[in-house]
Amino acid sequence: MKRFVLLVGIVLVFIMPAAAQEDMKVLSVDVGQSLGAINPYVYGANYGPWALVSMDMASEAANSGLTLLRFPAGNWGDQNNIRTEQLDLFMLQVRAWNAEPYITARLEGGTPEQAAELVRYANIEKGYDVRYWSIGNEPTLYDDYTIARFNEEWRIFAEAMLAVDPDIILIGPEVHQYAPDEAAPDYLQVMREWVREFLKTNGDMVDIVSIHRYPFPLTMTSSTSIEELRLSAPQADSMINLLRQDIRDAVGHDMPVAITEMNSHWSNSTGNVATPDSFYNAIWWADVLGRLIRKQVEIVNYFALAGSQSGFGLIDRYSVRPTYYVYQLYRQFGGELVFSESSDNDVTVYAALREDGTLTLIIVNLLDVEQQRQIQLGNFIPGGVAQVWRFDAEHEAEQLDDMAFPEDGIVTLPGQSITLYVVPAQ
Repeated sequence: MKRFVLLVGIVLVFIMPAAAQEDMKVLSVDVGQSLGAINPYVYGANYGPWALVSMDMASEAANSGLTLLRFPAGNWGDQNNIRTEQLDLFMLQVRAWNAEPYITARLEGGTPEQAAELVRYANIEKGYDVRYWSIGNEPTLYDDYTIARFNEEWRIFAEAMLAVDPDIILIGPEVHQYAPDEAAPDYLQVMREWVREFLKTNGDMVDIVSIHRYPFPLTMTSSTSIEELRLSAPQADSMINLLRQDIRDAVGHDMPVAITEMNSHWSNSTGNVATPDSFYNAIWWADVLGRLIRKQVEIVNYFALAGSQSGFGLIDRYSVRPTYYVYQLYRQFGGELVFSESSDNDVTVYAALREDGTLTLIIVNLLDVEQQRQIQLGNFIPGGVAQVWRFDAEHEAEQLDDMAFPEDGIVTLPGQSITLYVVPAQ
């Protein structure tokens, strides 16, 4: 097929025969529409004393591409006090792995004085300069907490911590199972009320508004199918839209948002086709993470970094799980988000620019069969050859042969795959 290029300003459009255009689904990218810098802390995870990285897997943790570690993660932090030796070990690890620390002070069973002392030890005595802090984990699960009690106590803790170090960044309220959309059941809609009331009381003190989300399992005894997992991915978009609306309703303006715990399952399910340790969980997470990046979320913490006793964890005792490879691809993603859009939810595209103008595209095929898509590029002319990296049933985030970017913009994507294109500019 011959290449025909129509230049309007500097917009590049690939022209195809009319019949092909009608049949071919499209992935649209417009490099001229910059959406701003991608916060590097979208590549975070949870980590704690309850699930440590083994000595055998230390190099895999260091090379994971993770940028932020939330400690001590989960309900462990509201059942135990963080000991100084645990904090010291965490700081040694997080620095060795080139990640940023993020610490949760104990709320349930803790005191403002203990929280303030933790900040003092970390940032004054030891000089660790921990910027990110939260207070309590999922207070919505505490049997003896009401919204009013949580809001009042959170503020007292925050004031004590800020008195020690006024430069810390506070994240909250860390509610569990925030609603994915307006149609979600009532028990999930309650989490929206917690967020709104928290912000009405503490919106002047919290810096980043945080929630948690685990879409599956739907019941204590049900298993999750690949189809259910695939169909749930677009909820990431509606969830962030809903959260931003709740923030505006509560405080009258936008605020930064974070997903500080997320995975496909809230249970420690393992060994099935769509559990967190599965191959398909990686495909699903690549799409969900891309959606959260495109929605300009500030922080995303996968649950969790290590998890040898459950399905949780990017890293097992002696090996990595499939979702680990998602970060091997995203660590090569550019730092400037640009407009991208897919004509359907089954094959999605996410686009960014590197500092040198190189375009990076991550394309996720959630279907189990090979797909073809036409990439339409705006305000970008490919130059030279493109690198191609792939995760699928046969490749573990491996580099394939370089290729000239297709003249007609058509790419072929294996079933259940993640493909990274690194495209130099002309």
